[in-house]
Amino acid sequence: MSKGIWNGLGAYVLWGFFPIYWKLLHEVPALQVIGHRIVWSFILLVAVIVLTRQWHNFRSAALAPKVIGLYAVAGVLLSINWLVYVWGVNAGFIVETSLGYFINPLVSVLLGVVFLRERLRSMQWLAVGLAAAGVIYLTLTYGRPPWIALSLAFSFGIYGFVKKLAPLGSLYGLTLETALVFPAALIYLLFAESTGTGAFLHQGAVTDILLLGTGVVTSIPLLMFASAAREIPLTMIGVLQYVAPTIQFLIGVFLYHEPFDQSRLIGFSLVWIALIIFWVESFLASRVPVLPIPEMGEG
Repeated sequence: MSKGIWNGLGAYVLWGFFPIYWKLLHEVPALQVIGHRIVWSFILLVAVIVLTRQWHNFRSAALAPKVIGLYAVAGVLLSINWLVYVWGVNAGFIVETSLGYFINPLVSVLLGVVFLRERLRSMQWLAVGLAAAGVIYLTLTYGRPPWIALSLAFSFGIYGFVKKLAPLGSLYGLTLETALVFPAALIYLLFAESTGTGAFLHQGAVTDILLLGTGVVTSIPLLMFASAAREIPLTMIGVLQYVAPTIQFLIGVFLYHEPFDQSRLIGFSLVWIALIIFWVESFLASRVPVLPIPEMGEG
């Protein structure tokens, strides 16, 4: 396999095993985990930019007011996504968090239809309808909407939509996003420390190392993904993106023994069938040759 495929696969496998890392921090409030994740990610990303002598280019690209506005929105959405995910994992809802990332591609499609006037083919509408049926079925059997999954799907879907409009590459973009939410995260962590509720330097060396490591585990797969996205086709990215929620689902069921009864199986199966239909239809559509439009004189 090419280097791009290895990088893409590596990124999604790392994301897939994220629940195990966050479970190790289950004694730390999720909001503090996210605060540390933002702070240490920002410090690490700035270090990468400085060490690779890109600081001047980064400043030139990032200081335009319109750019800052877009990435402020992206930073807030990403922070919400991270917070819901970490809380969901440590509250025992890994299976439901995986559902969010299975649904996410279809949410992105709907956002394209609503906001970008993109058109869906009939089989794509069928896939969206099946996924919606799966969510409705799970809502009825849970007795509540799967709000963790929906929050993750929509926050990351809207985040992707904003990023589609934003001009910066992955490294610069993530650095600017974390920079814009860094002050709020730092103030919160200092407040937690002043009130005696801070975890850092108070719960042992292992917890301190894990909190410091949040920057590394956040940044490395994102940088691997950025490299892969430049080197492999979008259709391959589309296939690889299901590696992460599949691993998360298996971890939730088999490692942490979260409940997965027949009703959940039916709801998830509807979503999985929808994804299969959507991917196969998109793959076949991409292979249909586009006939050239005859110019005047051709016949």
